[in-house]
Amino acid sequence: MLGKVVRVFYLMMSRRIFIQNLMTGLKSVALFHLVPGSASLALGQAEKTEKLHYKRLNGVSIRALAAAREHHGPDGRFLNPLGHVRRRRKVGELLYWKLFSENEFRSSLDEQPITPVQVDWDKVRHHRGLSVTFIKHATVLIKDLDQYLIVDPVFSHIFWFIKDFSPLAFEPHELPKIAHILITHGHYDHIDEPSLSLFDRKTHVISPLGYDNIFTGLGMHHRTQLDWYDAYTDGRREITLLPCNHWTMRNPIAGPNRSLWGSYLIKTAAGKTIYLSGDTAFFDGFHEIGRQYDIDLAIINLGAYEPRWFMAPSHMNPRETVEAFKQLGARKLMIVHWGTFRLGDEPVHFPPMELRKILQEEGLLDSWVDLKHGETLYLA
Repeated sequence: MLGKVVRVFYLMMSRRIFIQNLMTGLKSVALFHLVPGSASLALGQAEKTEKLHYKRLNGVSIRALAAAREHHGPDGRFLNPLGHVRRRRKVGELLYWKLFSENEFRSSLDEQPITPVQVDWDKVRHHRGLSVTFIKHATVLIKDLDQYLIVDPVFSHIFWFIKDFSPLAFEPHELPKIAHILITHGHYDHIDEPSLSLFDRKTHVISPLGYDNIFTGLGMHHRTQLDWYDAYTDGRREITLLPCNHWTMRNPIAGPNRSLWGSYLIKTAAGKTIYLSGDTAFFDGFHEIGRQYDIDLAIINLGAYEPRWFMAPSHMNPRETVEAFKQLGARKLMIVHWGTFRLGDEPVHFPPMELRKILQEEGLLDSWVDLKHGETLYLA
């Protein structure tokens, strides 16, 4: 009798674990950057090569691509004219990566530190110029004279199965009053509805196209939606949405790219210019952005880049990050998207360590602003 009870209990637990794993897998489809949609260029001048994870544009400008609406699909979805059409990820590849692929960083995973985030709010508030505070993951707080902007606010766990290595040591209500929330794209580690619900519903939200359902559901109706190269200005600062090599998805059943993604160029009221890469793979366009804008600070997302065979079409690695920084011609470099959630094979604390080595090789170490979570850069 006891043996039968044990067998029934085992079967029940196995079924429960199976269901949990199934749900985890479905959520992972949206989280781990599967099926990034892309587009062949109607302008016909882009070279396709299996050796690259992006398209060589061969002189075609990304501004021209945006003007030609190459990123607008015929069925209402968005397309990625900067990514490689052959590099779409499938569920089988996710399962292979998670179940069978060897993680070369496994021996270092136990070294991942849990670092509570503390911010010197008094100093941030009393500074009258321009400052940038790295909160956690890709969440950045920008104080521009008398206004605060926050980018991709995520304050806690995004899923129960993803550990948070940088828990907040303060309550979100301690944040200064936010004037503008900037959203780069819709992946769950960038749009977190519980975090967004903590803001005043009257807060102005700036996002790419296609996020009405989320913000309407949150009761946040003061919104500006931007297409690539559209700009918002309040008369003192200008915020432009720029292209990047990524994609987005929130509902695996509805599929990818129901909404747009992008990077931001902020011409601040304080007089400095800040570039926010958002999540992006390398692409043939950083030179062009650098020629168009005089960038003081490039904030580049660096994290979840290993293994390269899986992540290269979605995220840059440290060497590509340095190359992008050089092509942008920015004066200073700062990295985010690391230290909070381990979404790739590399340990959460590896990105700045690996970046430091490459910057040193390139003689660019003095250009790097090595901010830890909770630290603030005072620019003006």
